[in-house]
Amino acid sequence: MRRPAGQAPDGSTVEQITLSGGGLTAQVLTWGATVQGLWIEGLPQSLLLGSPRLKAYFHDLLYFGAVVGPVANRISGPGFALDGRDYRLEANEKGRVVLHGGARGTGQRNWRVADLGPDWCHLEIDQPDALHGFPGPIAISVRYALEDGALRVEVTGRSERPALFAPAFHGYWNLDGSPDIGGHRLQVSADTYLPVDPDLIPWGNPAPVAGTDFDFRAPRAIPRDIDHNLCLSASRQPLRPVARLEAGAMAMTVETTEPGLQVYACGGTTSGDWPGHQGAPFGTWAGVALEPQVWPDAANRPDFPSPRIEPGTPVVQVSRFVLDRR
Repeated sequence: MRRPAGQAPDGSTVEQITLSGGGLTAQVLTWGATVQGLWIEGLPQSLLLGSPRLKAYFHDLLYFGAVVGPVANRISGPGFALDGRDYRLEANEKGRVVLHGGARGTGQRNWRVADLGPDWCHLEIDQPDALHGFPGPIAISVRYALEDGALRVEVTGRSERPALFAPAFHGYWNLDGSPDIGGHRLQVSADTYLPVDPDLIPWGNPAPVAGTDFDFRAPRAIPRDIDHNLCLSASRQPLRPVARLEAGAMAMTVETTEPGLQVYACGGTTSGDWPGHQGAPFGTWAGVALEPQVWPDAANRPDFPSPRIEPGTPVVQVSRFVLDRR
């Protein structure tokens, strides 16, 4: 089902698409290519935090369930060098950091519907050259599909020139409908993580997780203040399981092609006065974002997995969030 959901800040029409299949139902907004909610048969609550109010996504719910890019996470400087040329970017965090592609990144623009079926949809957006200083143009698409209890997210970029393309699906998960994620346990297949400075920019080399709050090699509770990249591999890989989240009767396995998993426990984020899907606003620590992506500030770190995209060579990022009852 496809229907108008309201107007975007630029006056364009935002559409809502309802998908059903594989025991799941999803609502997708063209604004930010956002998964507004995700439900599994037999449970009343959405497993993804969100709001039934479109306007919430223009304010307190920035990035909730969106595809953020063209480069997710943070870039220092703000800027980077590519093929001997310096690119200066427009900072949108603390006046000195670029977050999620800038103030009009892909998570804060209206995508268009290219095609859809009962259990899948294909959205597209163009990243013009020089938007916030990023090289382009890049043609970007996302395909959401419901596959036998799994949400599959496939993001593709095609560029006409060397550029950067490293997006992320930015959903916040709460599997048991509780006001906070204190009852959740997370396991991640990562031996190292990235220490960060006060601006959350990585510094130094990947550090061992052993003996730290970032050791999720065995299932454990999620710290309130975590907003860090866990290092899965040195480059993109074939789709493989990398993490598992459990709470109550539900569990979710995260599969991805990406080299990193950003874990953010919603420590400084609330829905403000906007209602969540359960009717009331939600506060901090209400969900956890598990964001498969290239490592943060990789644009300035040649020792990190590369966010580069080449002309004529599409970059395809695939992640699956596989849900099951325990």
